[in-house]
Amino acid sequence: MRHLVLGSSGQIGAHLVKYLQDKGEQVFEYDIELNKYDKIHSSRYDLRNPGEYFFESLVSCSDIVYFLAFDVGGAKYLEKYQDSYKFIDNNMRIMTNTFDVLQRYRKPFIFASSQMAEMPFSTYGNLKKIGEKLTHQLGGIVARFWNVYGYEENEEKSHVITDFIKMAKNNGVITMRTDGTESRQFLYADDACEALLALVKNYGKIDKEKNYSITSFKWSKIYEIAQILDVLSSCDIFPGDKKDETQYDSMNEPNNNIKQYWEPKTSLEEGIMKLYNMY
Repeated sequence: MRHLVLGSSGQIGAHLVKYLQDKGEQVFEYDIELNKYDKIHSSRYDLRNPGEYFFESLVSCSDIVYFLAFDVGGAKYLEKYQDSYKFIDNNMRIMTNTFDVLQRYRKPFIFASSQMAEMPFSTYGNLKKIGEKLTHQLGGIVARFWNVYGYEENEEKSHVITDFIKMAKNNGVITMRTDGTESRQFLYADDACEALLALVKNYGKIDKEKNYSITSFKWSKIYEIAQILDVLSSCDIFPGDKKDETQYDSMNEPNNNIKQYWEPKTSLEEGIMKLYNMY
């Protein structure tokens, strides 16, 4: 099977590429970061550009497309950029051009949404909501991810678990941005990849009018992540003095639609230990 991963260098995409390749699958990578290595075509991998022949050629010869590409990062990135013109324009262009090509070639695809699509106060969430509506119109699958964590290199776009691990290992101190009382559901990247492949394998019988929450289905407080790392590294923990300003304390519950095809395997403690050892 030929898999096209849009956003192949991102938080989920990079793990998905390796996961599929380890299973012997043929994978086409597409990410704006790849422009750094293309000395001839400086913008070939930019989904904001309409009419890119190379992109269309990859779509045409793929069996499944994973629409993971988005201008996004962790909470600190969203706080800084999500209300800016550039952030909104980047993501609108990415969606307009990508959905246009997917419509013309009528390819099976999965759109990576977020639980924040249910948070109308979030610009990022509203953009994902638009993507969901377009996906339903085109007959694709909407996968709503809940705080996927795994190895990251881009510090500006990194997420809370990665940030805490680096603080614990490099400084022996975790300085939190918030008071840590907000609750989240976290999912290890390998489990997220397994969920995506399960959706692909069952693509023909899946109800495309539904959304599929991809999560651990377990709530954890941010402070608990720091406590897990304290056990691993005996670090000092300094909570912040403010509440979370990205998701606030929005605890909408995930749906169970995906459970007939997949369930998570990795506990938060196991996932953090694996990631801790990677760094």
